[in-house]
Amino acid sequence: MKKQHFQWVSIVVLIAAAGWRLWVAFRPESGPSEKAWYYDLSEKKLFAADRGSIPPIRGMNDATADGVRAVVVAPAGKCDDPEARRIAYLETNAPELKQALDAARASGTEPAISRGQAQSLRLVRRVTDTEWFSLATAEGERIVSEWVVPGPDGQSPAVCTP
Repeated sequence: MKKQHFQWVSIVVLIAAAGWRLWVAFRPESGPSEKAWYYDLSEKKLFAADRGSIPPIRGMNDATADGVRAVVVAPAGKCDDPEARRIAYLETNAPELKQALDAARASGTEPAISRGQAQSLRLVRRVTDTEWFSLATAEGERIVSEWVVPGPDGQSPAVCTP
């Protein structure tokens, strides 16, 4: 009788484990993150904020708008590992672009600035740089593309969200 009991318990455990694995494999994804990584320039630390925020935004420690968007990457499958993540580059907006984007958002209209102008007023830099570069320059283009280098496994890094 004990042998039959053990067999039934084993069958129930195996069915439960299989059901769990199926649920994990096919559950609906939560979709894109509502948060994005930002970097506080004075604190030199990452923090999460609303992905729709228009940088520069208020940083971590005071009312100073020194929070800029950070593009954070990690080897494929390692975004959850803080030790594997690194900042590929930082991004912000020139004051005139931020003003135009904030005004457009507040009024519910399109920004009063052309796409070409907007691209030239988006600024990027590496964490180690002190100077910001327009995205419309060769250096700006280099900064936003240099991190997409395949690792030893042949895969390019993945962009991580909080």
